[in-house]
Amino acid sequence: MKLKARILGLEAGGKLVALLNREDAEDLGVSSLERVRIAKNNREAIAIVNTATKLIERGTIGIYEEVRAILDIEAEEEVDVEISPLPKSVHFIRNKLRQRKLTYEEILEIIRDMVRGNLSEIEIASFVTALHIFGLDLDEATSLSRAMVETGSTLEIDKHPIVDKHSIGGVPGDKTTLLVVPIVAAAGLTIPKSSSRAITSAAGSADRVEVLMPVSLSIDEMREVVEKTNGCMVWGGSLNLAPADDMFVRIEHPLSIDPLLLPSIMSKKKAVNAEMLVLDIPTGRGTKVKTIGDAELLAKDFMELGRRLNIKVQCAITYGEQPVGYTVGPALEAQEALSVLMGERYVPDLVDKATDIAGILLEMSGMKNGKTLAMEILKSGKAEKKLREIIGAQGGNPEVKPEDIYVGEETFTIRSKKKGYLLWINNASLVEIARLAGAPKDKGAGVHLHKKIGDAVRENDPLFTIHAERDIKLQRAIDRLKESYVLGIGERMEMLIHEVREPPIPKKMFMLER
Repeated sequence: MKLKARILGLEAGGKLVALLNREDAEDLGVSSLERVRIAKNNREAIAIVNTATKLIERGTIGIYEEVRAILDIEAEEEVDVEISPLPKSVHFIRNKLRQRKLTYEEILEIIRDMVRGNLSEIEIASFVTALHIFGLDLDEATSLSRAMVETGSTLEIDKHPIVDKHSIGGVPGDKTTLLVVPIVAAAGLTIPKSSSRAITSAAGSADRVEVLMPVSLSIDEMREVVEKTNGCMVWGGSLNLAPADDMFVRIEHPLSIDPLLLPSIMSKKKAVNAEMLVLDIPTGRGTKVKTIGDAELLAKDFMELGRRLNIKVQCAITYGEQPVGYTVGPALEAQEALSVLMGERYVPDLVDKATDIAGILLEMSGMKNGKTLAMEILKSGKAEKKLREIIGAQGGNPEVKPEDIYVGEETFTIRSKKKGYLLWINNASLVEIARLAGAPKDKGAGVHLHKKIGDAVRENDPLFTIHAERDIKLQRAIDRLKESYVLGIGERMEMLIHEVREPPIPKKMFMLER
């Protein structure tokens, strides 16, 4: 069937979509979410069909931007349109739904069709759900990792060894990357760090770093920064590294499932050609991994997957029952990290964790006494100097000081109603308060803790301060405090946490970080 193209000026989020009049669709024998082949001259695109009765007239096909770019088509040009069979990848998804193990070639076909926009969200969601229900073994995880690398860009740098660090997330305030990268780069290693923005947390690493410098670099710009400074801290979403992972995240988030944790992380490390990786697995109440035993099992899988991908992996199982440092929220965290690097503040848990992870990387590369060396680099000012080099290379102000960083001026401080000790912190509630205050979108929003677990507390002592950029968001966070149990204060570890006097609405926070 020949139809005239109507350029809609709409994007479909990377998918290939076309709009047909319902009667034309019936003549072609297609329904909504089925596919048509659209051809013009020697170009063609397989597009998913949407149908309408009034939005598009008969004899016309509405062209979304992704299809227009492939066909290089102008308005009113005539195109050939015919029904298209299902992609082979849909049959492979059906096989996974039948609990069959997929081969590398089958997984590669699925990932290719995802990246090309040939699969609908229903089909991708079906694949993710099948992985969640039936699981994926290490063979499939390896295949997924390789397929995700093959369908994206890769970073080629003529420097060795290339090292990296990653946290599976789940702990608020984990600004460790802002210390580890400059320490490791100052030691002479190459660390091209790509990071995510917050998905369910109050700040992702890219959100924290963006307070200090631009993070939306192209892969060529990333390479230039790394070649100049030995390190970088950039947003992975601008690099096209393993782009299928971003599509998976869009499905996983609303479903509150994360079956692709291993291949998601390892594909991006392989895409930057990392040879050595330290994986941080925070463990404890309020984290993704509740026990040390579970953390060790996860570490074993990551190390085996790394072996298959020719990446040497070591894992750090870290304490995750309270925030790292005293701040939660992009600007507050960047301010705290910069103060530590400058020697203006000493934050014991942040320094300890950062030098532990940096030290492991240094020892993996052949250096001795890694933690001691990492601490020397931090205390000597070399790490600060290196951070400022990276800031300048990425287009930020290398002279930035902590007091230059804007923090939300709308504040509310929670004070203790009794004396004792801080016994526990509910990480999930703390993150919820920070997000209600505006984080991470409002960079200046977040929470500043005044006490950590084990600290003595007197009556009326400040416990934490909420920061917001707008009073309406501050009030929203304050209102939530009435239903939240953020901190526990007592003379000793008390057995009763709180009473439940009426049927509660169960709430379990889902954590998805990359």
